[in-house]
Amino acid sequence: MTTFNLSPARQKFWQVSRVPESDMTNEHLLEGALAIAWEEYPRIDLAFYRAEIDRMAEHLRPRTEHLIYPLKIIGEINQYLFAEKKFHGNETDYYAPRNSFITDVIEHRSGIPITLSIVYMAIADRIGFPFTGVSLPGHFIIRPHREDVEIFVDPFHQGEILFKHDCATRLAQVYGENMTLRPEYLEPVGTRKILERMLTNLKHIYLRRGQAEKALAAIEKLLMLYPDNPMQQRDHGLLCYQLQRFTEARLDLENYLERIPYAEDAGLIAKLIEEMN
Repeated sequence: MTTFNLSPARQKFWQVSRVPESDMTNEHLLEGALAIAWEEYPRIDLAFYRAEIDRMAEHLRPRTEHLIYPLKIIGEINQYLFAEKKFHGNETDYYAPRNSFITDVIEHRSGIPITLSIVYMAIADRIGFPFTGVSLPGHFIIRPHREDVEIFVDPFHQGEILFKHDCATRLAQVYGENMTLRPEYLEPVGTRKILERMLTNLKHIYLRRGQAEKALAAIEKLLMLYPDNPMQQRDHGLLCYQLQRFTEARLDLENYLERIPYAEDAGLIAKLIEEMN
């Protein structure tokens, strides 16, 4: 992919996406999230939001630097972020796109699990108590980046501390009692997967709203993260078809069928390609 014709926001996301997974950190996660917001709000000053994260960490650090026990450190972080700074989960307008933009979350103190988690992780990193993301189905939580601490934190619910059985209960609340908590659900996930989940959220929100151009932009960033993902390539082609960008649509859909010739939707895709010939 050539980057000379990309917007500054898209170039920034491209740069993050090219970092090897083994080298990605929570700082890359924050920068990727800022790039996603920057594309939505081209005139914002990203330095302001970085400074806000730094400022909150500076205010919090003196309250935690002499603490030894992880639960006490988490308690101080929660007190500062949720009681004092008033960060909270947006339960009244959960599917509003702004909940997925980290700049809105920092400014308005309201978001969804994944964006609140990114803010929490960025601040915790800066005070020397790092967290990793946990992509629980239907919900996103975090855990301390320490082998000796077997607890989880839910930033959407005011930093509630969870144990494994609590995670199983939360899963049942979302999916019903038949959903079993598998060990892999509680495994840490890397930066690339977290950015993928953010963009997938946005993609589905925009598809439900009928905003094809914005859904297409989310897919294009997903393809920066995973260029060889045939399902994203198919969806990109279908949206291009909907937007009457037939040259791009044909190329995407033909590539999809070449890679998955026996896909369940192969017949439908073939008919669309035939229409464009």
